[in-house]
Amino acid sequence: MLISNIPQDTSADLLETIDSPDDIRGLDIASLEVLAANIREKIISTVAETGGHLAPCLGVVELTLALHYVFNTPKDKLVWDVGHQCYAHKLLTGRRNSFHTLRQYQGISGFPKRSESEYDVVETGHSSTSISYSLGMATAKDINDDKGKVIAIIGDGSMTAGLAFEGLNHAGDLDKDLIVILNDNEMSISPNVGAMSSFLSRKLTSKTMRRLKDHVEERLKSLSSVGENILTVLRKSEESLKGFFTPGMLFEALKFEYIGPIPGHELEDLIETLQNVRDNSHGPVLIHVLTQKGQGYEPAETNPGDYHGVGPFDIATGKPHPSSGPISYTSVFGNTLCSLARTDKRVAAITAAMPAGTGLMPFSKEFPERFFDVGIAEQHAVTFAAGLAMEGLRPVVTVYSTFMQRALDQVIHDVCLPNLPVTFALDRGGVVGDDGPTHHGVFDLSFLRFIPNLTVMAPKDENELQHMLFTSINADTPCAIRYPRGKGEDVALDKELSSLPMGKAELLRKGTDVLLLPIGNRVYPALEAAVGLAKLGIEAAVINPRFVKPLDNVLIGTWAEKCGRVVTIEDNVKKGGFGSAVLQMLHELHLILPVRLLGYGNKFIDQAPQETLWKNAGIDAAGIIKGTLEVMKHAG
Repeated sequence: MLISNIPQDTSADLLETIDSPDDIRGLDIASLEVLAANIREKIISTVAETGGHLAPCLGVVELTLALHYVFNTPKDKLVWDVGHQCYAHKLLTGRRNSFHTLRQYQGISGFPKRSESEYDVVETGHSSTSISYSLGMATAKDINDDKGKVIAIIGDGSMTAGLAFEGLNHAGDLDKDLIVILNDNEMSISPNVGAMSSFLSRKLTSKTMRRLKDHVEERLKSLSSVGENILTVLRKSEESLKGFFTPGMLFEALKFEYIGPIPGHELEDLIETLQNVRDNSHGPVLIHVLTQKGQGYEPAETNPGDYHGVGPFDIATGKPHPSSGPISYTSVFGNTLCSLARTDKRVAAITAAMPAGTGLMPFSKEFPERFFDVGIAEQHAVTFAAGLAMEGLRPVVTVYSTFMQRALDQVIHDVCLPNLPVTFALDRGGVVGDDGPTHHGVFDLSFLRFIPNLTVMAPKDENELQHMLFTSINADTPCAIRYPRGKGEDVALDKELSSLPMGKAELLRKGTDVLLLPIGNRVYPALEAAVGLAKLGIEAAVINPRFVKPLDNVLIGTWAEKCGRVVTIEDNVKKGGFGSAVLQMLHELHLILPVRLLGYGNKFIDQAPQETLWKNAGIDAAGIIKGTLEVMKHAG
């Protein structure tokens, strides 16, 4: 049976009776365990249809129940780090009846979303922010004399980012009433050690023990220097006992009271510990909770990495639904990088905790000495790459476009200022679909094109991606290549690779009435639009710019002047993007022409299939035709 850890009596679906956390606070432990099973079944059955983050959500079901059971949410604030583990939270906070729309167009988000619920405190899809958010809230509550609690829930993976430790360091210094839950689903710990440390943590946080400790401290302090000496010895003894059984010395050094590890799937232990901390703790506290990714679903327990984020799958087998079609850009990138590394020993690959998602698993296995997973630390990844490049390597930093936003200063200061040959491979450029606004890569063309020394490329198809990667690795300056999520255009892949002439575009179609300038994955829709326009008597020239920076002033300028009208198309925001670059170029060439910019407006974009978002923005073939007809109203 693939769905496991289910209580014997689950005949009553308690989840159907839960509309808010108030509905769970009167339940006994046995009923809460049944409810946990109901929640798991609901998550598994829904994600099997919609896709989503499965293993992380299954791992925090009991923790989520315990938090809402103990704390007075939403007055008490739960701040989820990353947010991809929030499905149980959504089911308990009034979204049970809409849960089937998870990650769907105009449905509920796969991440916390403030506009959805008062229980969603922050909108987050990037990691390691929860402690800083929560410390700010706790500090404001202190200023406002608000007694509500603030609880940050952060996974061990998110603790690899410097931002998390910046927050911890500041929290220890401010000494505010803050609770941090460390959801540890990676650490291996002996069951006996875990049981002993859990027992100690629960007992040492109890009200009776705290009163006893306070009383003893007061009495010893009254005994002048002798009492202080005894008190110092006793404190060291307690620290030694806890330190022997627990890994909490780091957090104690940051002035947090450390509690744990606590078994994360034992509701009674979780509830007792959380109640003790709620009622008796003052100042920053860190509770270390041990959980298992994918808990309750055998395939996800066995291979949690494969079930971190999944598409629709068959519950009985755990296998994804078969897909067909062209190879993905991500796969082409990974295969090409391996091919280049076989003949060029300078090539190294760096990822920020995304080896599978960025296509680097083959590289990591074939070239382990040249593969580096730095954890969720994009800033370090970039500067680390700069160091490699200084010593003669050709590092490739492979990261989702949206996550590169976290390392902009390092790109500018550490790579581009010294003009180092680092390649930035930005996967998921453009809209990504169901993960929504936190993951859409629609700002990269805007925040990269202004940086001196940086060449910015975008391939029209998977074959051009190969050549761009070859070009970048063999260049002596920094380069960025942004490419979309999903399948390629099903074109043939050249076996021999060559460097593209820097800053040179290619003319794909001649025309006399209007120049279409699509970048990256918008080239093929533009070619389709040109065919449709021809049927309307409009001859459109189409140029594939290839390079966002530098632009091919000669080819683009010549055909812009010849056609008299220009339409730019990009899977990016219009402000500061590719179209803006073209406008600036035309101005510098003293060409005053009607220009229409097609792309995304100045707002964040909700989740939906990529095709829907392209259509809504008017950057699919039909939208390009419509935009072109509008610009045709102006004299050329």
